[in-house]
Amino acid sequence: MFTQLLESGLPDEETHIVHRAEHVFSIVNIHPYTSGHVLVLPYREVAEIELLTAEENAELWAVTTQAAAVVRAEYKPHGMNIGLNLGRPAGGSIPTHLHMHVVPRWTGDSNFMSTIANAQTLPEALVVTASRIRTAWNAQTA
Repeated sequence: MFTQLLESGLPDEETHIVHRAEHVFSIVNIHPYTSGHVLVLPYREVAEIELLTAEENAELWAVTTQAAAVVRAEYKPHGMNIGLNLGRPAGGSIPTHLHMHVVPRWTGDSNFMSTIANAQTLPEALVVTASRIRTAWNAQTA
């Protein structure tokens, strides 16, 4: 899925890619837990963290750190979840291409909707989230 986006030739604004580095890129999650939910992943499709090159590994963490700073500055969350779900049993939705989650969290952001209604409510559209994060990222690195 991520590889297909990269190979699509579509502009980043259409694919929701918000940042590109040499070995990894960052994209808005199309199924976000909260607004501002960003993924950081290598360009190369790799399922396991130990299969990353040293350069990919270093840049994955560096860009994740940048993503956290951008999300924190733009969304002002009360906290943040950052992590990997490796393999389908661990919750990995796309187990063939590892991706780091950067999820802003607010006190009380979990509610009954996701538990009993199998639905999520988000206060902004993905295109708005992507634009906000892309703009904030560019401002922070300028």
